[in-house]
Amino acid sequence: MRMSRMLVPTLREDPADAESISHKLLVRAGYIRKISAGIYAYLPLAWRVIKKIEDIVREEMDAIGGQEVLMSILMPKEMWDETGRWDLYGDEMFKTKDRKGRWFCLGPTHEEQITALVRDNVSSYKQLPLIFYQINTKFRDELRPRFGVIRGREFIMKDAYSFHTSVEDLKKTYDDMYRAYTRVFERVGLDAEAFEADTGAIGGKMSHEFLVPAEYGESEVVKCESCGYKATIEVAHAPYKKINYPPSSEPLTKVHTPNTHTIEQLAEFLGVEPSRIIKSMLYKADDDIVMVLIRGDYEVNEVKLAKVLGASEVRLLTPEELDEMNLVKGYISPYAVKDKKIKIIADESVSDVKDGVIGADEVDYHYIHFNIDEFDIEYVDIRQVESGDACPVCGAPLKRYTAIEVGHIFNLGTRYSEPMGATYLDENGQRKPYIMGCYGIGISRVMATIVERSHDDQGIIWPISVAPYHVIITALDVKKENVKNAAEELYKMFTDAGIEVLLDDRDLSPGVKFKDADLIGIPFRVVVSKKTLSAGEFEVKVRKTGEVFNMPKEKLVSFIEEKINEELSK
Repeated sequence: MRMSRMLVPTLREDPADAESISHKLLVRAGYIRKISAGIYAYLPLAWRVIKKIEDIVREEMDAIGGQEVLMSILMPKEMWDETGRWDLYGDEMFKTKDRKGRWFCLGPTHEEQITALVRDNVSSYKQLPLIFYQINTKFRDELRPRFGVIRGREFIMKDAYSFHTSVEDLKKTYDDMYRAYTRVFERVGLDAEAFEADTGAIGGKMSHEFLVPAEYGESEVVKCESCGYKATIEVAHAPYKKINYPPSSEPLTKVHTPNTHTIEQLAEFLGVEPSRIIKSMLYKADDDIVMVLIRGDYEVNEVKLAKVLGASEVRLLTPEELDEMNLVKGYISPYAVKDKKIKIIADESVSDVKDGVIGADEVDYHYIHFNIDEFDIEYVDIRQVESGDACPVCGAPLKRYTAIEVGHIFNLGTRYSEPMGATYLDENGQRKPYIMGCYGIGISRVMATIVERSHDDQGIIWPISVAPYHVIITALDVKKENVKNAAEELYKMFTDAGIEVLLDDRDLSPGVKFKDADLIGIPFRVVVSKKTLSAGEFEVKVRKTGEVFNMPKEKLVSFIEEKINEELSK
């Protein structure tokens, strides 16, 4: 391919709305263009990268017995009603009506459709296990699409689904997928690690996320460098820091606490530790209202809270909703709901607070000498784990950091097969529900994550395995016939050898062409100019290391082939 004929609209300045490195560089290097918030077009260079990622994924899925299919993006409401997810999935689901008034959704995921397909076409245990996968476009109406294609409303995804007769058989495929995912991410040059994770809207019994450390990641994780414990922040556990304040003999006392709008201000005003303060919050858990108590030095983990309550969604009550209950945000106490038949739950750390501080249900007033024991409270683990907390396995300090989720695998059990009546006949002629797993890789997200992890001040540095081209020939002085002819000869020589090559034959200054070559990130740059032709050698620059080699034409192909094979064999 010649750049004079190719759409590669490079930019010198970062786009104004870009935060992450990958968003900036993929736009500047002419890989993607924004269509709307969270929606992008993939230009020719990006599409070549995506197809290479897809090919690697296909190879690994096929190697473990996966069968590729392509399912419909548009799905009827009735299919999702069978599992209850039409209402449970929430506002992230794109919904639309056809001309006859029937509801459909644009698929955010395909558990219902694949389960229906297998239910209607597979009937015997002799046909199991089965693994199906597809690479397709997905749609999720993200509230805050961010970081370019890392968190978009439309994205390309590989999703796979497996069907089994036993938990043991599912585990084998789950482990096969785990290893296949590890190989995929190694092959595309990503240092992904598997973390214990929340099952979220997909549901099921167990899941692992494959995550790559990144400044602009949308996930948060904790990891113990000592023993290797790893978990996403939604499911991470750590023992709370014990406190030993003796009970007070003083009675509960209301005190004036003006201008104390934060825990830190209140603690300083009263001369107490933040761990002596109990925060009281009211949550809406589906259709119920629940009071949640937590120590002032901790934060509530709402995913844990939802699981404890068995709720599909939890959220704090708004100030308007609190007003309707005659309650004041920031100053609520359990006394305010004592006669309202509202359940009270507390983080387990609150059980240590014997002489505490709590809101007094009045602006600028708090109670001191509060004793939690006078209330009937359920103690649970609902707190957010932070850096420095003790590892639940070995006690060493945990490290918390951001990461990008590039893959997720789930043990679904019978979450979908039972409500959808998806059964098979076992060896005794008995009907049993399929035991299922599902497994996703964000293809477009993987492309962006590679850029997040592999770049420098000049631009992108693609690994050989997914680079849009292996070599870019930068021809200078293209109006000179000998330069043009030499560049064309090299182009044919590389092409004939099976090396993917891009010829920059544009009539632009050397500085612009060099900057573009570095920006778009092709692994090897070969310079053809009047100077190199006079010297009888061509300049080869390795994008990853910056090394420059000068060599005669007859050694170019073998040099590039050796470097490519060396990189791919790592």
